[in-house]
Amino acid sequence: MSNKPFVGGWEKNMDKNEIKNLIEKLSELDTDNMYLNDFFHTWKESDDELSATFAVADILRGMRENNISSKVFDSGLGISLFRDNSTRTRFSYASACNLLGLEVQDLDEGKSQIAHGETVRETANMISFMADVIGIRDDMYIGKGHTYMKEVAEAVEEGNKDGVLEQRPTLVNLQCDIDHPTQSMADMLHVIHELGGVENLKGKKIAMTWAYSPSYGKPLSVPQGIIGLFTRMGMDVVLAHPEGYNVMPEMEEIAAENAKKSGGSFTRVDSMEEAFVDADIVYPKSWAPFSVMEERTQLVEDGKFDELKDLEKKCLDQNAQFKDWECTEELMAKTKDGKALYMHCLPADITGVSCEEGEVAASVFDRYRVPLYKEASFKPYIIAAMIFLSKFEDPATKLQELLDSAEKRIK
Repeated sequence: MSNKPFVGGWEKNMDKNEIKNLIEKLSELDTDNMYLNDFFHTWKESDDELSATFAVADILRGMRENNISSKVFDSGLGISLFRDNSTRTRFSYASACNLLGLEVQDLDEGKSQIAHGETVRETANMISFMADVIGIRDDMYIGKGHTYMKEVAEAVEEGNKDGVLEQRPTLVNLQCDIDHPTQSMADMLHVIHELGGVENLKGKKIAMTWAYSPSYGKPLSVPQGIIGLFTRMGMDVVLAHPEGYNVMPEMEEIAAENAKKSGGSFTRVDSMEEAFVDADIVYPKSWAPFSVMEERTQLVEDGKFDELKDLEKKCLDQNAQFKDWECTEELMAKTKDGKALYMHCLPADITGVSCEEGEVAASVFDRYRVPLYKEASFKPYIIAAMIFLSKFEDPATKLQELLDSAEKRIK
């Protein structure tokens, strides 16, 4: 990490002068290593690189609000590969590509030669002839998702060096088994806006807590992404979950190290109520235990699908022991002045609405509906920023050119 403060805190509905000022701040950041590179995990990015991603996201948003086109490509593909169901991230990725002028092509593995045994190396090269970015979501199996993304990245790197590909497409992690960087970065940008700037984050308490869900096998990457990023900001991050619902131990180590460097703190408790006390932000979200996800992965690898059904039942029975881990009005009243910012990556399991018993009381969710939608709205711009920073060696100059030309998005 650098010793420079994070950049952030700009307002919505910026005018052109405010956009220009933000571009000037961007020009002071070191983004050299982002050029022609991939975005996999937030903790592998420097403070400057995270700041630049936030800055470019807000600049692109400001341009759209001012009816300024940000199309920097007049051709090219953004390939999407979703190995898990998705609504918000899928549409956010498509929106981000379109914002920059790329056309999206979805790779459906069931309808491709992958189903006939085509190798990752071959697939990666065959889909990348005119691709500028590949977005991949592969989050369900421990030790598999990030490994697959790295294999694709290595294949297109080799394809470019061998002269097969005119350019090397950027890889963007749209969620893997370890991290969900587009989600955690969007969440952080939402917090920066809600709290009025990065300078107001230090010392704020966020409770990243497990919550009951009647479903099985939810990935670990959201809680891991939150503790891995929010500890970078000097915040007091509390991870709460029932006994046995641990995240990856190495992720707790990263969070603790980040907190030590930033002057914040990282603690783990086994009580949702304790985590909520005096919290400025709460993020109640269900996930499967790390040990269960490991066992699930091994059973799938071994083709033991009958045993997989038994594991699912065992996990659901285990979840049912902790139905009291619900974000209720009573718990929200224990937060800082009873007014903590409630966050969720969506869709939430809402008690009495989407399920009989779930992660959050309907009254709490409904009260925070608009902020939740605003939280989600940052994701397309975060993804677009990741793509933009990988494609331009001098992103500030390119953005200034767009601002100066002020070509109208809507003619």
